Amino acid sequence: MTRSFDILGPAIPESPVVLSVPHAGREYPLALRANLRVPAELLASLEDRHVDTIALAARGCETLIVQRLGRAWIDLNRAEHERDPAVDDDAADRPPTAKVRGGLGIVPRRTGRTGELWRRRFSGAEIVARIAADHRPYHAALADLLERTRARFGCAVLLDLHSMPPITGSEARIVTGDRFGRSCATRFVRRAEVEAAAAGLRHIRNTPYAGGHILERHGNPAAQVHAVQLELDRSLYLDSMLDRPGAGFDATVALVRATIDALADEAFALPSALAAE
Repeated sequence: MTRSFDILGPAIPESPVVLSVPHAGREYPLALRANLRVPAELLASLEDRHVDTIALAARGCETLIVQRLGRAWIDLNRAEHERDPAVDDDAADRPPTAKVRGGLGIVPRRTGRTGELWRRRFSGAEIVARIAADHRPYHAALADLLERTRARFGCAVLLDLHSMPPITGSEARIVTGDRFGRSCATRFVRRAEVEAAAAGLRHIRNTPYAGGHILERHGNPAAQVHAVQLELDRSLYLDSMLDRPGAGFDATVALVRATIDALADEAFALPSALAAE
């Protein structure tokens, strides 16, 4: 079976930092496009637009996992139980989470820009097939990468990269997330914030984005697997239409590169860290 994500990097990790980009996919299967009630180009509002391009430019020796399919097909940052009864005809007996109530379950129902997305509900079998083909393999691959990294270096640090629209009423351009201290040791999220401040950018932690299923599932500080979410304001690196890479692209790449280096420094400073062979 052809997987819906790419993994870049050596089989044996060369850095304690692993990069994940789950929401920047721009591929939309025919089965999705045929059921849309809005123009397909409007699905870009669900994408972390071109964050994969940022990650590819910033990556050095780190292993990077990138989803190719659009978030409208399957949201890797939602748990398998976050199925929306308005989208999925086998989800009626599942208590809705706040994200599902807002239309952003494992298969999104709507966006603020487009309203309702679908002409009809999907069958439960369709949703289960997406989970089996695309959601579970991504998380299995990520878990394997983190375990191999932890085995080699004594710890692993996941940097989960996202982007956000400008936050109304806030000067913050960067949001760091650590699930309110549950997904990583504080030293890691603090170092990410130090790099944002060094770049002259206002930052806030966990509000409005604390990290989702990826951090909840893979962050395990007690086992020396630390997970940080980094949300980049899209106006930092996209053009005025928030569509294509813009004048701030190189500066944003430099910020992400500096953040990766800072997280690696913190990982090597841990008592559990092992020297690379």
